[in-house]
Amino acid sequence: MRVDPKLWAEIQSWADQEMRSVNGQIEYLLREAVRKRRGRAADNDPTSTDESSNP
Repeated sequence: MRVDPKLWAEIQSWADQEMRSVNGQIEYLLREAVRKRRGRAADNDPTSTDESSNP
């Protein structure tokens, strides 16, 4: 993955503060983004709830 060096430095600093590796921090941020996106999608689409996947 190509990342701007300034952004990388910010992520590195953030990861250090939270006792994570840069890879771990990026994975955490991606998981949070996906979780938030799913939450918004579920709010807008009643068929996307967890209950609908269990017949």
